[in-house]
Formats: sequence, C-alpha cells, structure tokens
Amino acid sequence: MSKIETNSPTPLYQQVKEIIANRIQKKYWVPGDLIPTEQQLIEEFNVSRTTIRQAVSALVQEGLLEKKQGKGTIVKSQRLTGTLGRLTGFAEEVMEKGLRPHSKLLRAEFRKDLFFEKGKLKVADDEEILMIERVRFADEEPIAIEKSFWPKEIGNILMKYDLNGAIYYQILEEHGVYLVKANEKIRAVNATIPEADYLGTASGAALLEMTRHSFGVNDQPIEYTCTKYRSDRYHYDIDLHR
Repeated sequence: MSKIETNSPTPLYQQVKEIIANRIQKKYWVPGDLIPTEQQLIEEFNVSRTTIRQAVSALVQEGLLEKKQGKGTIVKSQRLTGTLGRLTGFAEEVMEKGLRPHSKLLRAEFRKDLFFEKGKLKVADDEEILMIERVRFADEEPIAIEKSFWPKEIGNILMKYDLNGAIYYQILEEHGVYLVKANEKIRAVNATIPEADYLGTASGAALLEMTRHSFGVNDQPIEYTCTKYRSDRYHYDIDLHR
C-alpha cells in the first residue's frame, strides 16, 4: 500500500502508519533521517492533522520514530534482538532484521598464554588456540566487540577466510563441524575507554556482556566467545511459559 484508501475499513491513521513504516523498512528513510513535516504529510495523504499525529505517535511508541525538539521527527536506530534458546550468530540476527552485518577485524592470532580460555576449550597448556577480536556492525553502526577463541584445528579453518566478513558457523558447517548446544551467561558491564572508542559510545556506558560456550557432538568444546553489546542498540527477548 502506497496511498490512502478512503473506502477501506482500516482507519486512516493506521494506513498512514503502515505506509511510513514500510518506507523505513525499505530504507527510503534511514536512521537519523528527518521524515516530512506534518504539513507535508497532510498534503501528501490528504488527511487531517489529527490523523497524521495519531500515525506518527504510534510509530514513536513502537520505537520506529523519535521526536527531536527543535529539529523534527527522525527515523530511530533499531535495537537488535537476541532470542534466548536459539543458537544463532550475530550475523544471522542482523540479517533477520533486514540489515547488513559486517565486521572490522582488530586482531587474529594463535596464542599459548590464554589459560582460562584453553581450559574452556579443553586444550592442553602447551597447545595454541586462536583468538579473534572484531567490532561487529549492523549496516554502518557499531553494535558489539567480540572476542572468540577456537581450538587450533578449527582456527586453521577460519584463518583461511577473510575474517572481516566471515560467518563462523556457516564456514564450520561447510567443513562438517556442527554446533549442537551452547551455554550463555549475560551480565552488565561498563565500557572501557578503548571499547567506548570502538563502539562510538561514552566511557563507562552500560554494555551487555554475553559469554558463550559452544559444543559439538560428544560434548566437544568448539567455541568460547565473549561479546560486549551496546545496551542502547541490543537487547534479549525471552518468552516465558507457565
């Protein structure tokens, strides 16, 4: 729907709301863009000021739009949603929102001195593991800093790829390595100065830290990852039943 249908049983404000939401979804307007003024929307849709205000207010309540005093109404950046109970990667979550995931590789190196992480992966003290550190983006917005740790045999697979764009789980499945289950822990932390710089937020800002310990067949540890998310751009969705 791209125009108002006056004979439709759907209320006019709902039709306007759906048209605006559709334009945001199709990136006709992107986060930070000003949408047309009330008067411009009145003239475009040929409806009353009250109808436009109802539509815009509904979109503000749903988090698609934001009113900026002295500026107007802008398209708001959307929070990404992780769903507990699903073993998915960051890239999959971003693509489900219709956004483009990509990464900035900070470092990737085989290390022998990461004894805590080697313990998680059940790797002997004299063996190496691969550490990869990346900033994760949704479109052009930094969302998280991710440090992942892998046994050497899996690290050798991953290092053959461009880690700026690599989707780890997809690569592993292509090589016959399948994650079966994972344990996650979530806590609130504060951003350090370097983390704040990478994420474009203030030092000390609240972050969500998620650690994931993933296993393959026969409970073989495959991955240990610590990811710190901007809490203003990411949240978890939990369904509870009784």
